[in-house]
Amino acid sequence: MSTLPEVPLLDHTSLGSFLARRFEAQSEKLSDIPHPNNLKDAQKGAERIARAIRNNERIALVGDYDVDGVTSTAIVKRFFDLIPYPLTTTIPNRFSDGYGVSKNVLERLDADVIFTVDNGINAIEAAEVCRLRGIDLIITDHHTPGDILPDAYAIINPKQHDCPYPFKEICGAQVGWLLMGLVKQELNLTIDMRQFFPFLALAIIADVMPLVGINRAIVKTGLEMMQTSSLSPFLLIRDFLNRSNVSSEDIAFQIAPRINSAGRLEDASIALDFLLADTSERAYHQFELLSALNTLRKETEAQNTAEAMDHVNRDDSIIVVAGEHWNEGVVGIVASRLVNHFQKPAIVLSIHNGIAKGSGRSIGNVDLYTLIKSQEKHLQKFGGHKMAAGLSMSSDTVTAFRLGINEAAKSVNPSDFIPHNEIVGELEHEMINFQLLELLEQFEPYGEGNPRPRFLIREADVVTVKLFGSDQSHSRIELRPSAVSPKTLELIAFRRTLEYPETKKMSCSYTVNKNEWNGRVSLQLMVERVF
Repeated sequence: MSTLPEVPLLDHTSLGSFLARRFEAQSEKLSDIPHPNNLKDAQKGAERIARAIRNNERIALVGDYDVDGVTSTAIVKRFFDLIPYPLTTTIPNRFSDGYGVSKNVLERLDADVIFTVDNGINAIEAAEVCRLRGIDLIITDHHTPGDILPDAYAIINPKQHDCPYPFKEICGAQVGWLLMGLVKQELNLTIDMRQFFPFLALAIIADVMPLVGINRAIVKTGLEMMQTSSLSPFLLIRDFLNRSNVSSEDIAFQIAPRINSAGRLEDASIALDFLLADTSERAYHQFELLSALNTLRKETEAQNTAEAMDHVNRDDSIIVVAGEHWNEGVVGIVASRLVNHFQKPAIVLSIHNGIAKGSGRSIGNVDLYTLIKSQEKHLQKFGGHKMAAGLSMSSDTVTAFRLGINEAAKSVNPSDFIPHNEIVGELEHEMINFQLLELLEQFEPYGEGNPRPRFLIREADVVTVKLFGSDQSHSRIELRPSAVSPKTLELIAFRRTLEYPETKKMSCSYTVNKNEWNGRVSLQLMVERVF
C-alpha cells in the first residue's frame, strides 16, 4: 500500500485561498494576447499570403489529423470563406501519408503558396521539394524545432530560439489564428477574429496546453461563446452534452475523443467536415460517424492496452513497448494508459513491415522530447514537445532504443518523475456540498496548469463496491469516512473495476464534479487514485 500524503484539513475559505494563489502572478485578459507580429516570420508569411490573394494565386493548406490540427484547418478555411477566397485544404492520412506535410502529400497539391498548421517544423524534405517546384512554403507550428530547420519561405513557431513571442505554450490553432489576424490586417478586412474563440478553446483543451494566462482567457471566453454560438457544430455539441454550461472537462472527455477518432482510425476529413458543417443535418451526420468511430476506438484501445501491459519491463524508468500490428491510431492513448497505471513516461510502438511507429507520453516534469532526441541515432523520424512526442525507427533497433533511453533517463532528477497531481487536502464530510461546488466553479476552466483540486479520504470503511455499465467496467464505491457518523459518501471510478478490499478499509484521492441529468444537478465524487 502506498504511503498516504500528509495534507491539511480544508474548509471552504482555505480552499478558496489556495486556488486563488494559482493565478496571482498571471494576467488573464484577452487584451494581453501579444500582437501576432511578435511571432518571428509571421509578418513575412502574412504579406506573402495577402499578395497571393491579391494576385489570384493558388493557395493550399496542409493540416494535421489530431484535434488541434483539424481545428486549425477549420479556422483557416472558415477565415478564407469569409474573404471569400478559394483555399485547397489537405489533412494527411495517418496510415497512407504519415505525419505532416510530406513528399507524398505535396504530389497531390498544385499551388503557388502552401502553408501548414500544427505541423512542418521538421519537414526538411518537403521544403526542398517546394523549393525545387518554385512553391513558397510557409510553416506554422508549435512543436519543438530540431537542430536543422526546413529551408522554407517563412517559419512561424514560438518555440524557435530566436522568436520573441513571449507566450511559448500555445497550440497550433493559436499560431494559425494569429497569422490570419495579420493577413486580415494586410488586406484591410473587417473580420472579427473573436468569432474563432470557440474553436481555439477546443484546440487548446484537446492539445493539453496549460490553462494559464492568455490560454485561460481564450478558453473561458471560447466556452462562453460556445454556449450561445449559432454555428452548427456547436449547436450539436450543446445538444449532445445537454448541460447548462459547457466545461473544459466536457470538451476534454466527451468531444475531443470523438473528433480525434476520425484521424486515429479512418480519415480526419470526417472531423473537418463536422467542424465546417453549415447545417444541423450535416453536423449531426458527421457527429454520428465520429461517435461510431469513437466506440470502435475504445474497443481497439482496450485490446491494445491489455497486450501492451504484458510487454512492460517494470524495472525501466521509461516504458518502451512494441507490438506487431497494434493500431497505429491508438498507440498515443495506450501510452497515456500506461503512464497512468505505472506512473512513468511511456512510449508505445506499432510494428508494420519492419517499421516501428508510435507515440510517447510523459509525466511530471520529465522532458520526453529531449530524452528521445538523445537516441536520435536509432530513429528515422521524431517530433513533438516535452510531454508528448511521435517517433519511428526500424523494428530491429527497438531494444537498443529502449536500453539507450533508460540509460539517458538516469541523469533525470528523480523528483521530475513525480506526477503533477498533488492532493490539496482533506475535507470534512459536511464540507462536500453545493457551496463547495459553487466555489470550485469560480476557478474553472480546469485542465493542464490548473488541475481540478484533488482531495483525500483516509482509511474510510468500505460499505459496498458495485460494478456497473453495459460491460461492468465502472465501479461505484460507498464509503463511511467516520466511524462515529452513519453518513456515507458515494464515489465513482470510471473505466476501473475495483474489488472489495480484505481490510474493509480504503484510502483514495478524488475530485468533486457537477453531474447534470435531465435537468437535475447533483455532486459526483470521482476516484482519482486508490492508495
